Amino acid sequence: MLKQGGVYRENQVTEERAMDSNALERERGITILAKNTAVHWKGRKINIIDTPGHADFGGEVERILKMVNGVLLLVDAAEGPMPQTRFVLQRAMELHHRVIVVINKIDRPDARIEEVEEEVLELLLDLGATDEQLDSPMLFCSGRAGTASLSPYEEGKTLEPLFETIVDYIPAPQGDPDAPLQLLVSSIDYNDYVGRIGIGRIDRGTIRQNAEVVITNYHSNEPPKRTKIVSIAQFNGLGRENVTEATVGDIVAFSGAEQITIGDTLCSPDTPEPLEFVKVSEPTLEMTFSVNDSPFAGREGKYVTSRQLRERLYKETLRDVSLRVSDTESTDAFKVAGRGEMSLSILIETMRREGYEMACSMPHVLMKEIDGVMCEPMERVSIDVPEDYVGAVMEKLGSRKAELVEMAPVGKRMRIEYTIPARCLFGYRSEFLTDTRGEGIINSIFDGYQPYKGAITTRFTGSLVASEAGEATSYGLYNAQDRGRLFIGVQTEVYEGMIVGECPKQEDITVNVCKKKHLTSIRSSGADEKLILTPPVVFSLEQAIEFIAEDELMEVTPKSMRLRKRILNTENRLKAQAKKKNG
Repeated sequence: MLKQGGVYRENQVTEERAMDSNALERERGITILAKNTAVHWKGRKINIIDTPGHADFGGEVERILKMVNGVLLLVDAAEGPMPQTRFVLQRAMELHHRVIVVINKIDRPDARIEEVEEEVLELLLDLGATDEQLDSPMLFCSGRAGTASLSPYEEGKTLEPLFETIVDYIPAPQGDPDAPLQLLVSSIDYNDYVGRIGIGRIDRGTIRQNAEVVITNYHSNEPPKRTKIVSIAQFNGLGRENVTEATVGDIVAFSGAEQITIGDTLCSPDTPEPLEFVKVSEPTLEMTFSVNDSPFAGREGKYVTSRQLRERLYKETLRDVSLRVSDTESTDAFKVAGRGEMSLSILIETMRREGYEMACSMPHVLMKEIDGVMCEPMERVSIDVPEDYVGAVMEKLGSRKAELVEMAPVGKRMRIEYTIPARCLFGYRSEFLTDTRGEGIINSIFDGYQPYKGAITTRFTGSLVASEAGEATSYGLYNAQDRGRLFIGVQTEVYEGMIVGECPKQEDITVNVCKKKHLTSIRSSGADEKLILTPPVVFSLEQAIEFIAEDELMEVTPKSMRLRKRILNTENRLKAQAKKKNG
């Protein structure tokens, strides 16, 4: 769309996934932040907002839906509608937005266009679509080739049918440009030179540079705050262009209002009438972020104090409306609640890249009391696996209190849907990849609250814990690897209480990986070279979050990620465990 909308020159070199500008987005191949762009087609300007599909970043989707008049529902021609598709579509339909269904990647060799058409219509019916929404136009596209057609049997040449459908079907913004200003802020950006930048769509009136405005909020009783607009920019292609004024329907980025937050409304000083902001779903998962107090603290990080950690976490809540941060009884620890493991792991990864050091606890689900009954968050899990692995998957999920909802063949694979308590999914994804030899696809989405399902064990292994500080030797690791899988290699610095491996039994074992072979006149130092070590297991951030137990922490620094026990001293830890056992 950007190419055919005139954003690029004819001979300009373009990169793939132009909207995924964040380094983390490019590495992971997912969209994390919602981003604005605009293209021009036949004298009309079409504002486009690219939103994440992953349910963990649902807050990004919910907050920008007030900025748009319609949505393009993008569905893969082979995979069909995924659980995230259901979530995003449901939010758009609640706001009565018009929907254009786009079946993409029709040139895939495993495309099943007709079946996917049926699945999309079933999804619309499930979500209680109106007659108008059921009659939504459907287009068949190939994003890579840049073609669109109105029929699956007709080969497209350009994206002209898509542009025409957008212009004809999605209504243009309505509003009086001469009326008093109303602009709902749906996003916040930051610039070192001008400070905070608010982004939103003008619902009524005209915004002008250097004009006096007031900031109000529909959900707050605070009096309006006066401010002055310093600069205004409109989105054009992949950049922004400064303008002196903008009117109804324009999506603008403005600076000057330092106190602006998501959900605020910019109004004319004479008529402060705030607009209602969409209610964002509550977080379901909580982790504790605390100051790193390990023996290696402060070696690699730039920001290591509790004040710096607190400031950074609270700053994140201004940008991410689905995140909640609260202080604890300790001044060194803060509770951070988000939508899921993915959203919290992205926050941790972003912070470590900025130079922060911290220790993170095992995630906990947030319980909720409904009509006097304690309820827990449930996930709807969609699994796509080859038929040979269905038995292994069903057995594992059955032991984790999952309930089968639906099962159907999709080509040579099986599509299985379950509802499962969110806490029972911890640690399952890595098991799932092992059980399906890496061929399975698993997606999950929040599916409401249900009464508590009872206690369950999700981790069936223990930890190998270092008994002394030093440098790991091949001799020490060789003796330790008989006890379980190792997480570290030779010459890795360790400290007492650091987790160096996984024990297959459900108990912790203390090992000395720094042990050296005593040399004599008979035994030479070269004898160590005959020891064969198993390569260590290297965890990703998500795998580490899933692995740690109640009494363990994950130490995150800009250069390293270590797992450790909360109580580092072996003697004190054993005393604490004995005390807990005896009640």
